Amino acid sequence: MIATLSRRERLLVIAAVGVVAVVGGFTLAIQPILEANRATAELVPAREQALQQRRALVLRRGAIASDLEATSRRLGTVSARLLTSATPAVAASELQKLAKDMTAQARTEIRSERILEPKERGELLEVSIEIAVSGEIRQLVDLLGRVEAAPKLLSVQNLRVRVVSLAQPRDLLATVTLSGFILPAKART
Repeated sequence: MIATLSRRERLLVIAAVGVVAVVGGFTLAIQPILEANRATAELVPAREQALQQRRALVLRRGAIASDLEATSRRLGTVSARLLTSATPAVAASELQKLAKDMTAQARTEIRSERILEPKERGELLEVSIEIAVSGEIRQLVDLLGRVEAAPKLLSVQNLRVRVVSLAQPRDLLATVTLSGFILPAKART
């Protein structure tokens, strides 16, 4: 078929085939390479920023290690202030013993005590008891001071104070909800 075409028509067909080959080569080979280069060029600033952040992190390695060590020490001291048992019942018993010791030192009298239902507080379990204590106001203030200075981490959740007898307003009856904290067994693993 090409043999029947004139020289001019053959040149035109060859030129058209050449243009198609150039356009096809550009579309199929060169344009994907250019797109990949553009995409890579757009990623360069983000990658440089990530590299700078990692270099800064490597340069701060000593400071980060010392912060981690300080946090670990602080966690150790705070963990030492938690109640020692991993079960709520034994922790409540320990809390009752602490409360009895503190009330005896403050020269107050425990009238009643009741263990309350444990509550989850994030990673910790809050174990609470409610005690009714009678004594003079100075003795109750002394008891609350002892709760605050206790070697274990204790908190007063609720405090209600009333006069035992209106005829003798010296003696007070305080109902205190005292809480301690434990690290549950599932959080220790």
